[in-house]
Amino acid sequence: MDDPYENDPLRVDTDEAKRIIEGFSPRGTFAVLAIYAIWFALTWLYFWYGLFLPAGPVN
Repeated sequence: MDDPYENDPLRVDTDEAKRIIEGFSPRGTFAVLAIYAIWFALTWLYFWYGLFLPAGPVN
């Protein structure tokens, strides 16, 4: 059976793909998640202590 992508210059064999995947850690993804978590916590603190508690009880 002919593989239409056999002569594709951008094709990566499985060993090379595994080496590429294992060679890089997801630092960018972790950074985005950490920034989002910090932003979420700060926003929650602002709403809770800056808006809801100073407004007093609901009448």
